[in-house]
Amino acid sequence: MESVDLIYKAIYILVIFGITLLIATYSTYFERKIAAFIQDRVGPNRAGPAGLLQPLADAGKLFFKEDFIPAKSNKALFILGPGIAMLVATMSSAVIPFGDMLMVDGREIWLQAIEVNIGVLYVFGVVSLGVYGLMIGGWASNNKFSLLGAIRAASQNISYELAMGLSLIAVLMMTGSLSLREIAEQQAGFNWNIWYQPLGFVIFLICAFAETNRTPFDLPESEAELIGGYHTEYGSMKLGMYLFAEYINIFVASAVMATLYFGAYNFPFMENLRAAISDPVVANNVVTLVGVAAMFAKIFLFIFFFMWVRWTLPRFRYDQLMKLGWNILIPLAILNILLTGGGIMLKDYLF
Repeated sequence: MESVDLIYKAIYILVIFGITLLIATYSTYFERKIAAFIQDRVGPNRAGPAGLLQPLADAGKLFFKEDFIPAKSNKALFILGPGIAMLVATMSSAVIPFGDMLMVDGREIWLQAIEVNIGVLYVFGVVSLGVYGLMIGGWASNNKFSLLGAIRAASQNISYELAMGLSLIAVLMMTGSLSLREIAEQQAGFNWNIWYQPLGFVIFLICAFAETNRTPFDLPESEAELIGGYHTEYGSMKLGMYLFAEYINIFVASAVMATLYFGAYNFPFMENLRAAISDPVVANNVVTLVGVAAMFAKIFLFIFFFMWVRWTLPRFRYDQLMKLGWNILIPLAILNILLTGGGIMLKDYLF
């Protein structure tokens, strides 16, 4: 790879990193606004016009709060826990294709940080490491409530990762690839996987709620039972890193669902738009930029759905959560695999 290509790639990675942090920051604002709308309240309206500076005020508050470390805790691991959670969350978006290819000065610039032919496995491998940040933080706090929250987080993530992985197998059977870019390319136009995998998508969506510890699956930090769960003893920016990691995980989960099931950067009539512009380079770049806008529109719709559900549904009991994962979602995911395999065989036989 030439030095110019490396510079373009570095700029793209920094832009995606900045966008990820910006979305995570303002997700806190929009969550409060959505909650206020649902509950017939006003929401943040003091810091800046329409309360738009509220996330900056929250960040400043967290930065300047006392950084307290419990005397009986394991100090090294207590500090390491939030760092792992944040690091793993920001690594997850590296293989997600946010757009197609741009032509700049005769160079092809792919709007994807890293293209690997095992992108799906990379996402699952990195996301599964996130539970270590919760486990280490809960155990190192030397607080029984924190430890119980960490144990809940570990068991919940393991349980729902199984159903999530099984739901994804059906998509991989159809596409024949583990590359997220290839999966996106196969959904060109309006040929999205959601039309062929509605059951798999519903299973994946439910598991995404559980993996991100969002209501009604927020048992690891259930304040009614565990005070605050795994981050009970945390304050200052250590708590802020846990909260940031949660919102980044929501962003990544939304991007993965948009890529796997909703065509990623593809949108209806994209070929008509390409054909309407005579210059092929300009046409390619216009279609790519519209595709990027379409990708982020899908992501924002999923983020809104995460927030809407939080302020609509009550929290499950822990036995209900485990029963849903093991007794319902895993059998449904296996059934979806069998139906998909049967459909593929029937298609090959008929056509």
